Amino acid sequence: MQLAVFLDRDGVLNRSFLHADGKTHPPQTPDQLEILPGVLEACLSLRRAGFLLIVVTNQPDVARGTQRWEVVKAINRKLLRQIPLDEIRVCYHDDADDCPCRKPRAGMLLQAALVHSIDLHKSYMIGDRWKDIEAGRRAGCQTALVNAAATEVSRCHPDFQAPSLREAEQWILRQLTFDKPNLPKVSARLWTNSKGGRL
Repeated sequence: MQLAVFLDRDGVLNRSFLHADGKTHPPQTPDQLEILPGVLEACLSLRRAGFLLIVVTNQPDVARGTQRWEVVKAINRKLLRQIPLDEIRVCYHDDADDCPCRKPRAGMLLQAALVHSIDLHKSYMIGDRWKDIEAGRRAGCQTALVNAAATEVSRCHPDFQAPSLREAEQWILRQLTFDKPNLPKVSARLWTNSKGGRL
């Protein structure tokens, strides 16, 4: 079975934007996509260690009518060109839709595990909100909270907390035991700018 690092998108891989309502929001266009410092290096390091990198992201603005599905897809395509990800899974629903894939539910992680034969108990979920941590916990993954506001820290109990993805990546690598025979070998796949994935 394979090992994976599941990643939230906004606030973990790319910058979120603080609006007048006091809440953070995702980029509204591909031009607004800004990869956070250290993210590329962290992802390359995790790939070299043999992990699949799978983004699991809630994008409820589509259900709320404030964003278009095709724009989210365009943002994700640009993200795939800039970071060596294996896949991006998206839940477009809002809470009222009662979708099993919307975090804090674990649907996106469980579906990815079936498709890629992932050992969830040896995999990780990294996010910046309590919903990410809870989704990872429900899936049986170890969890890391990064770039989180104090209100998010108080609502969850991650296995690790750090100011950025780079520190979380180093925490994951410290836990690997390279002499175990069941550790997956480093992937021979090459990341290119044409790398695709589920949008």
